[in-house]
Amino acid sequence: MRINIHRARRLALQGLCCLDARNGEDVLVETFLRDSREPNDIVEKAMEIFRAVWEAKADCDQLLSRHARRWDLGRLALVDRNILRLGAWELRKGKTPFKVIISEAIKLAREFSTAESPRFVNGVLDAIAKDLQCDTKEEPSE
Repeated sequence: MRINIHRARRLALQGLCCLDARNGEDVLVETFLRDSREPNDIVEKAMEIFRAVWEAKADCDQLLSRHARRWDLGRLALVDRNILRLGAWELRKGKTPFKVIISEAIKLAREFSTAESPRFVNGVLDAIAKDLQCDTKEEPSE
């Protein structure tokens, strides 16, 4: 049985927002995720995503700062910042097509953020995707 990755991303985003709102202090986020009404396979995938994104937060934030030039990450809306972190982490990971990742991030922005957020999220993640594509094209082949 294949899990619904959108639902896992959605739950992971909620966990990221909880932890970010508390400046990284443990607020029983994993308990919150486990207590969701999602099936176990979705919860496990969400926890995997949540942990990986939070662990890579500094690298993702550095990447986001380069591409959201006129925006201080600390001043971004909490939800937008974490949607961008999630998207940046997935783009860096390189296992899912860029268009799918950006589309999923836009969907999350529509669901959880303001009317302007989907366009902003799209612009930032698209710039990161283009940058990452250039990096892979410039690597010498052996």
